[in-house]
Amino acid sequence: MNQSFAALRRGSVQQIKAAQAGSTSMRIMSFASKANSNPYSHTVKLPKTDFPLRANAAVREKQFRERCTDKLYEWQLKNNPGPQFILHDGPPYANGDLHIGHFMNKVLKDIINRYQVMQGKRVVYRPGFDGHGLPIEQKALESLKDQDSLDPMEIRKLARKFALKAVARQTKSFKDYAIMGEWTRPYLTLDPEYEANQLQIFKTMVSKGYIYRQNKPVYWSPSSRTALAEAELEYNEEHTSTSVYVKMALTADSVARLGAIGNVSALIWTTTPWTLPANKAIAVHPDLQYALVKVTQVLESKAEYQLLVGTDRLEAITALLPEGSSVQILNTFSGDKLEGLGYTSAISGEECRILLANYVTGDSGTGLVHSAPGHGQEDYEFGLANGIDIYSPVDDYGRFTSDVRDELVGKEVLGEGARAVVKLLEDKQLLLHQHKFTHSYPYDWRTKLPIIQRATPQWFANVGSLKESARRSLQDVMIVPEAGRRRLESFVMGRSEWCISRQRVWGVPIPVFYNATSGEPLMTTESIEHVIEKIRTNGGSDAWWTLPVEELLAPKYRADGNTYVKGTDTMDVWFDSGSSWKTLEDIADSKDGAYADVYLEGSDQHRGWFQSSLLTSNAVRGLAPYKVLLTHGFTLDEHRRKMSKSIGNTLVPSTVIEGGKDKKKEPAYGVDLLRLVVGSTDYTHDVSFGPPVFAQFSDTLRKIRSTMRFMLGTLDGFTANMAVPYEQMSSIDRYILHELYHFKQKARAAFDKYEFFRAMQATNNFTNSELSAFYFDISKDCLYVDGQHDMQRRSTQTALFHILLNYTTTLAPITCHLAEEVWEFFSTTRRELGKTGDSVFQEAWDQTQSKWNDPELAEEWAALRKIRSVANRAIEASRAARQIGSSLESELTIAVAFGSRLGNELRKVCITSQVTVCDADEVPSDGFKCEDFITAFGETTHVQAVSCRSSLYKCPRCWNFHSTQQDTLCCRCRNVVNHLEAQ
Repeated sequence: MNQSFAALRRGSVQQIKAAQAGSTSMRIMSFASKANSNPYSHTVKLPKTDFPLRANAAVREKQFRERCTDKLYEWQLKNNPGPQFILHDGPPYANGDLHIGHFMNKVLKDIINRYQVMQGKRVVYRPGFDGHGLPIEQKALESLKDQDSLDPMEIRKLARKFALKAVARQTKSFKDYAIMGEWTRPYLTLDPEYEANQLQIFKTMVSKGYIYRQNKPVYWSPSSRTALAEAELEYNEEHTSTSVYVKMALTADSVARLGAIGNVSALIWTTTPWTLPANKAIAVHPDLQYALVKVTQVLESKAEYQLLVGTDRLEAITALLPEGSSVQILNTFSGDKLEGLGYTSAISGEECRILLANYVTGDSGTGLVHSAPGHGQEDYEFGLANGIDIYSPVDDYGRFTSDVRDELVGKEVLGEGARAVVKLLEDKQLLLHQHKFTHSYPYDWRTKLPIIQRATPQWFANVGSLKESARRSLQDVMIVPEAGRRRLESFVMGRSEWCISRQRVWGVPIPVFYNATSGEPLMTTESIEHVIEKIRTNGGSDAWWTLPVEELLAPKYRADGNTYVKGTDTMDVWFDSGSSWKTLEDIADSKDGAYADVYLEGSDQHRGWFQSSLLTSNAVRGLAPYKVLLTHGFTLDEHRRKMSKSIGNTLVPSTVIEGGKDKKKEPAYGVDLLRLVVGSTDYTHDVSFGPPVFAQFSDTLRKIRSTMRFMLGTLDGFTANMAVPYEQMSSIDRYILHELYHFKQKARAAFDKYEFFRAMQATNNFTNSELSAFYFDISKDCLYVDGQHDMQRRSTQTALFHILLNYTTTLAPITCHLAEEVWEFFSTTRRELGKTGDSVFQEAWDQTQSKWNDPELAEEWAALRKIRSVANRAIEASRAARQIGSSLESELTIAVAFGSRLGNELRKVCITSQVTVCDADEVPSDGFKCEDFITAFGETTHVQAVSCRSSLYKCPRCWNFHSTQQDTLCCRCRNVVNHLEAQ
């Protein structure tokens, strides 16, 4: 394995040099201009490196791709000491190409995995793909005209072919994103072994009594012709419905019971007029007050009629009547007095009754609630409690069946059928009022069309018996962000059942047989186990459709004197993906607790995969399948708008990475830039992507490359025998290692909490505040001018080696290609100093040492930096008055109480030629003075700084004003040059 890494490394260098050949901008030998005519320029040790400032990422990243993905994954499994770390992949649908949301999801997982590899853990990451379900079936069939003529096996073959092609395309794209994982052995929900394991979970749930069949209302998609789970819904806030107020005529004996004379109608209100043919009762609250009123219309069509309405709703109902109408209250009743009154249902003409229900309120409608037990959960429960038939005269296509009036048969209930119902009400003079209104309404998330609630015989999982166990199991789970805990718990605790059956053929069958005579289902642990065995030995779930009933039936049921037929329902795809934790059963080192260390998906999965996995795992094992649950937000464009094809603001990752046709408008940014966007953003909220965002992070990445390039250049020629032991390093170099240590601790804490953006904030702060604006600025003097083997220069190079090493490992999980590229250019130096890994990911993430943590030294340097701030203001005053140009022309006099303690470092820190420390009464009166109070060593101290122009001359080599004569070398430079000439 190491040999292959080394071979790849040698090849990478050759490829890089070939790419750079002929391009002066790509091959930079020196940071100095060649036009410099200074006779001493050749003696100055300027940074030297082939590492380019411009990434040319679309080309160069590919040279490191295999090293830091496939080969790395194999290497770490064999060589890392452990323990094991499992990030379990939530399977994306294999139904199309990838978008920027897929990129963000997989890169977040990859950052976690790479960090864990560098912690010495053996990372197990098997990518998953959801290969069943309606989206794939629809995509596979969308180009066919006569879809209804296909038999189940033809549909399944087409769907399988489509899904496997999509898996291949998506796999290639994910690998192009540098996602490290077991791509040669992903888990597919359509694999026979996966299907068999899923049915094992189902069998266990059957044996524990969690699975049952019932004829009850479910979410039904007429456009997909199948039942849906709540997780398969999305809500359209702009849906328009028709609201109707309908008169239901009381029977003669009921009118008499009220003590009324003439005709009386109970007034109901509904926003789903298409459910009126299924009306079976009217519900009233026993404690609400109801009024018998006489309505007189004197304008338009003159009329007089009596209504039974809720007293609290009288004012609102009166406002709906024609202008000039009057309302007279004839009598009032409590709701319990209305129980048992009979009425004629407006559409069916059936005699029904008014019954009591506590869910009725006086806040909306009329106070009397139309009940259709076949078309709503609340109505269904109300119907069961009162012995009412569960009636739903609507077919799979969402059309009225022949059970209703001829005028309605065959009409779509969400369209022409609803309008026909309203027309019937008008014709029968039973419609008091109608109006359209816009509201939130559930839609099929796949077809983007409205759904209905419809009673059909379906299979359910009893969530009511599971949810308390599921809620308790979440107490041991770390959830990021914490708000996700409340969201997931609310979804789990807010449901009592899970409809798991679907009326499609592309999926795992519900292994049930029905008695051909009675229709009674047969599904036992024995019958399911036999089906599982047949699926395992006959190429997967296709066996359910290809094998005869006799072969699929367990032997004990073949001779019981009954004839059976196979069920045609398949399982909800959330049951498919929710069973994926079982793929870890034989992989996980720990067999007792949660198999997976981390689950990470979008916030929509609180209703989906997170929940279905939690429920199936609790049903079988009594615990959550994950130790950590991470949730990311959705992707938005640069204007914070949701990405959609209709707006035209969607982003294809490959276009950002490789560039578009017009490279000026759509430049090739490479993978690392997109990875940097993901790693630098608080992913727990929605994340923006777009050209302005990419341009901003392109600048950030260039700054990072520039920082690394400077360090690589200054380490040119640095070898192991030049390294300085920590105890012998200069004060400033030990101080920067202290700052490096604390930077690394902040970054570690952020990575450990999965807050990668905080690690990047720490990196940027360290780069800008500690390196660029401070340490690099101060260190250039000794790096460029001191002799190659001078102690101070070697001390600084030693510090820079540690900084570059830790800087690279910090960035590696996020910008993996850049880290590998630096590791390549860093090769000679790091190998000299014992960092021999062929990949940066073969080294530990944290390369700092605890002895670098020196609070006392840090306190001294905090004081120095505060003094520097005051001194800089004095220097700037000199510069503004044109007394000096460069700060090196200045001589500083500084008065501070503890000056003698810091004096040796002040000249370096202030980047000036000379600093004199004196008492407060010795500060010169001439020059440019600045003073301030600073807090240092626990005290508030007065600082005075005076800047004057130096009386010495500029050294032509180091440019410090240390020379006693014009155009002559200072003492330091004379020694260095003499040494060079003597070699």
